[in-house]
Amino acid sequence: MQLLRALAIAAAAAGSLIPAASAGPVVCRTSIEAPLDGSPLVEVSRCGPVTTTAELMEQRFFSYTAPYARGVSVLNQITDVLGIAMGGREGNRVMGLGFPDQTIVWDGSAVENTYQVLLDQQSTPLPWRTADVSNGFCQGLPQGGCSNLSAPVRGLW
Repeated sequence: MQLLRALAIAAAAAGSLIPAASAGPVVCRTSIEAPLDGSPLVEVSRCGPVTTTAELMEQRFFSYTAPYARGVSVLNQITDVLGIAMGGREGNRVMGLGFPDQTIVWDGSAVENTYQVLLDQQSTPLPWRTADVSNGFCQGLPQGGCSNLSAPVRGLW
């Protein structure tokens, strides 16, 4: 408790020395690792920000070309004439040499590559195989309606 109070006082005294931070969702992973010096195992936690799929696709969409409202500024008009690609959500990052038609192609490639990675993450390369499900309608049918059905056949795996 005393340590927390001392840290709070030190932080208040530092004032503007502490950099600003933004809050957002974070995922932490904890693993048990062996140090290189041979000491006992230690528990290591690594945390990182979470990016939603919608945010990721929007970032990729504006990788090389600024959104329209940002892209019509005087700076962006000059860089477009000179063939300097200004990208990012704010339109203030120099991305390389390319006229607007080329940056649209680059953005399309970034979106396509992200789309392919997202599809690969959602589906496994091997399909799930299960045994056949029995017919649930046999109980209500007249006698002999489902008598000619054979036992379920297991999937080929």
